[in-house]
Amino acid sequence: MKKFDVEIAVGIFIFFGLLCMGYISVKFGNINLLGDHYYPVKAVFTTVKGLKKNTGVEISGVEVGKVNTIKLVNYESVVTLLIRDDVKLQEDAIASIRTKGLLGEKYVEITPGGSDTLIEPGGTLYETEPPIDLEKLIGNLVFGKIKE
Repeated sequence: MKKFDVEIAVGIFIFFGLLCMGYISVKFGNINLLGDHYYPVKAVFTTVKGLKKNTGVEISGVEVGKVNTIKLVNYESVVTLLIRDDVKLQEDAIASIRTKGLLGEKYVEITPGGSDTLIEPGGTLYETEPPIDLEKLIGNLVFGKIKE
């Protein structure tokens, strides 16, 4: 009877171990099984150099969404952002592509506007700022094209 008890204990241990591994995989993989509610907002940029799908969208340093798609439409980059339902954006909000640190990853920063009119789901942010081209700035500095 002792062998049967040991096998049950090992089986329970393995089951909980696999359950914990599944939980950690979902948490660290940013997979959302419970389905947070997001609404789409489009932003039109002249360039999105370095921006990737699933990168963060922040307001005042707090993540409020993520980049869903990046498409080329009429030689402009149209980025679809998924914003949490509890966050409302004004129509004059500004979307900027920023870098975390000097050479870090890109993310979208939204600066809230002052308008009373809110963007509807599927609406568009027209005020945008493309990322700073660090390579171009360094090249201009090295070759003396920047005037003091």
